[in-house]
Amino acid sequence: MSDAGGPLDGIRVIDVGTRISAPFCAGLLGELGADVIKVELPGEGDFMRTMGPFVPVDDGARYSLPWAVEGRGRRGVTCDLRTPEGKELFKRLVATADVLCENFRPGTMERWGLGPDDLPEDLVFVRISVFGQSGPYAPRPGLDRLGIAFGGLLNLTGEPDRPPVRPGVTVSDYLTGVFAAFASVSALYRRDAGGRDAGGRDAGGRDAGGRDAGGRGTGQGEIIDAPLYASVLRILEWTLAGYDKLGIVRRREGNRLSHSAPLDNYPTGDGTYICIVAGSDANFARLCAAMGRPELTEDPRFATLADRGANGDAINGIVADWTSALSAEEITERCVAHDVPVGTAYSAADIFADPHMAARGDLVSVDDPVIGAVRQQAPFPRLANHPAAVPRGAPRLGQHNHEVWCGLVGLREDELSDLVARGVV
Repeated sequence: MSDAGGPLDGIRVIDVGTRISAPFCAGLLGELGADVIKVELPGEGDFMRTMGPFVPVDDGARYSLPWAVEGRGRRGVTCDLRTPEGKELFKRLVATADVLCENFRPGTMERWGLGPDDLPEDLVFVRISVFGQSGPYAPRPGLDRLGIAFGGLLNLTGEPDRPPVRPGVTVSDYLTGVFAAFASVSALYRRDAGGRDAGGRDAGGRDAGGRDAGGRGTGQGEIIDAPLYASVLRILEWTLAGYDKLGIVRRREGNRLSHSAPLDNYPTGDGTYICIVAGSDANFARLCAAMGRPELTEDPRFATLADRGANGDAINGIVADWTSALSAEEITERCVAHDVPVGTAYSAADIFADPHMAARGDLVSVDDPVIGAVRQQAPFPRLANHPAAVPRGAPRLGQHNHEVWCGLVGLREDELSDLVARGVV
C-alpha cells in the first residue's frame, strides 16, 4: 500500500500466496493504490524470507533481500489456515476484501474449506498454479522453470548448438502475476461498474453507463485461473501459427535472427557487450555510416534484408570487429549520432549510474523495517494523474497482527492473545 491515493484506492487485496507469482500480482495492485494484506504461516512465513542473498543484521541474523523486494507494499499478518480457528478468522478478513491472490497447488484451498464456494460471491479470486485448476496435469507440482519449459519459451532460449538456457529472472512467475493483475482489474470493473451491450444495456438490463438504478455494477466476483505456462504460451509470437500453417518447428537462434542482420550482442573493447539492431535497410545504411564503412551498402551480399540474413555471419563479423576496437561509450555515441538503435547490456551498477533512469525516477528508496533504506525498482507502470508513492517496506513476520486482527477484523485483545498463545496467529 502506498501513502497516496491511486485508481484502486478503496480496494483491499488479500495475499495468501508464497514465493513470487501471487504476491507479485497483489503487489502490482498495491502500487495502483489497493490496500494489500499478506497472510503468512505463524513462525515460518513466506518461503521468500529464507532466500538469499542476505544482509547481516543484529545478533548474527540474516535478512533476505529477495523478501525486501517481493514483500514490499503490504501489511503483514500471520494465521494458520489449517486450523478451524484460523479458517474462521481468515474468512472474516476476506469478508472485508475485494481480491484474493493464491498460488497453492490446485485443491489446497478447497481442502482447507477456503475455496471459491466457501468465500463471498463478490470476491475476485486469483488462482495461480503451474498447469491450471483443471486438466490432466493440474495436480502436478512445479515452479517457474516448468512454466517456461511447458509454455515453449525454454526451447527457444540459448545458442542453436547448446542446451536451452533459462532466462536470468523468473519470467513465468512475474509474467503470470502481470496477466493476473490485469484480469483482476477487469473483473473489478465488471463487478463494480458493469458492462453493456451495443444498445446500452447489459445482461441485467442496466443503463448505458453499465449501472443499475443504484449505480452499481453486476456485483459478481470472478475466479481467475492463471497457469504459469499459459502466460508464456501467450507471448510465443508466431511460433504456433508457423507450425500450424507451415510445419515450422522454431528453434534456438541465440542472440541473432536467421532472417535479419546485422543484429547481435557485440563485444566491446572495454569488456562489455552492446546490442545493435540494424536489420532494416535504413538502419543498416546508418550503421555503415557510423562505422565509417558506407561502401558496405553497395556489397551485393548485404544489399537487402534477405541478403543480409543469408550472410549473417559475414556482416555480424564485420560489426563485431568494429565494436571490439571501441569502448561501449564510444560505440553508443557514434550510433546515437547516426540514429542507429543501440544499447549496452546493463549491469546493476550501470542501472544505478544511468542519468536517464535517474531523471525518470526508475529507482526508489524503500524504508525497510529491518535494514533501513533499500534502493530498488520503482512502481511500474505510471499514471500521470495518479503518481505512485514509494511502497512501504516489506513487513516483519506478523508486524500488523494487532492492527488488522483487532482494528480491522474486530478481535478483542484477549482473543488475539489467546490465538497467539495457541499458535493460530
